[in-house]
Amino acid sequence: MIGIILLSIFLIGMVAIGIWGMKKTTTMSDFFLGGRTIGPWISAFAYGTTYFSAVIFIGFAGSQGWGFGLNALWIALGNAFIGSCLAWLVLARRTRTMTHNLNTMTMPEFLCERFGSKALKITCALIIFIFLVPYSASVFKGLGHLFEVNFHINYDTALIIMIGITGIYLILGGYFAVTMTDFIQGFIMIIGSITMILVLVYKGGGISKVIEDITVNYAKHIPLAKQPSIITIISLVFMTSFGTWGLPQMVQKFYAIKNDKVIIRAAFITTCFALIIGFAAYFSGSMTHIFFEPSTLPQAAGKIDFDKVIPTLLTTHLPETLMAIILLLILSASMSTLASLILVSSSVITIDIYQGFINPSISKKNSLLMIRVLSGVFIIFSLIVAKFKIAIIVTLMSLSWGAVAGSLMAPYFYGLFWKRTTKIGAFAGVIAGLITSITLYFTLGAKNAPLSASIAMVVPFIIVPVFSLLTKRPDEKIIKKAFENI
Repeated sequence: MIGIILLSIFLIGMVAIGIWGMKKTTTMSDFFLGGRTIGPWISAFAYGTTYFSAVIFIGFAGSQGWGFGLNALWIALGNAFIGSCLAWLVLARRTRTMTHNLNTMTMPEFLCERFGSKALKITCALIIFIFLVPYSASVFKGLGHLFEVNFHINYDTALIIMIGITGIYLILGGYFAVTMTDFIQGFIMIIGSITMILVLVYKGGGISKVIEDITVNYAKHIPLAKQPSIITIISLVFMTSFGTWGLPQMVQKFYAIKNDKVIIRAAFITTCFALIIGFAAYFSGSMTHIFFEPSTLPQAAGKIDFDKVIPTLLTTHLPETLMAIILLLILSASMSTLASLILVSSSVITIDIYQGFINPSISKKNSLLMIRVLSGVFIIFSLIVAKFKIAIIVTLMSLSWGAVAGSLMAPYFYGLFWKRTTKIGAFAGVIAGLITSITLYFTLGAKNAPLSASIAMVVPFIIVPVFSLLTKRPDEKIIKKAFENI
């Protein structure tokens, strides 16, 4: 009962923030970037809550915690120090300055203006749309399972509730509403994560006993031949940590910061946030070796159902009040990620394709209306994908990080730091990353998806400079404009 009460208060609060945000959203820049006026705490929490969603707490923590044991904590460290801290320190200042110089709001728009190529813009926009919308559906899917197990709400009903609330506050308030809800949701995530770990460790007999039992039981539950190799661990850390450097929903946070003074504080706050959330997720996943035997894990079609491992662990071992807080934790993580994914996806069609190619003279009022409408369309599309679990869409979900980060990270990075990068070099990097990701995924299999994604991220870093050095130097006017005040 208390869970339903807290959930109702939370959802009403999200809607109220959406209504408040609508009053502050009058232009496309307001809707997509909050007018580039976001401070350190809100920027940091927006980045962190977008990074961690229901996927990490439900499917990922369960599968990696069980399969990797305590080695799963390396993922948490990589996410904190590479995916969060280093990303802010290396990318944030140049991203904000250069996107301001070029007057761009999206990743495809930035690459277009930086390299003077509309073909590059449309290619990147299509990649983002094709792979990020299915990824948002995977987040909805995780939430549906969470509500089904803990609230005994039908999966389809849970999806409709989540999509409805996310749609309301995003469509009304845009980035202002998203960042404000991220700020609130971030504190819920921190409190819930710390409390969850303390209770589970207490029930496990204390930290020393928990670590000892995880180590012993992991060796018993997972035979040495089936334990992941060092290459698998490294590739998973690499994919989930460096991958954020090329994901548009993450990079967008750098566009929106108020000024350079925000960066150091935001980097510190984001790192602390990521350490707490990542440690809580993967350590709780590792503790499944204490609270479960292989035969007692949730099953589906004769296999372990990792989407239900963590929800089952929590409902079995946490009191009702704390469980309600944990549910809000996971819900908070997911709704912020969903809002960012939908915002980026709708901007691809509105800003990069329609406004960029079909109707450049569209009015500010109509463009704002269009991105709101498209946000709603993409939310409904995500619902359909999550409900019917179409085979090709499931494959696109598995490919999403590798395909998007592999395609965009190298051109984006070189565009920020190397003046000699050419449009042909950037385009070659995008195509190389995409082809490598897809080819390796189907060659090595879904089991080796992290390795495939990691290789797809590395290959373009070689391709871009090679093709750039072999082609005509970029336009000096573009370089001068882009690198002004850098």
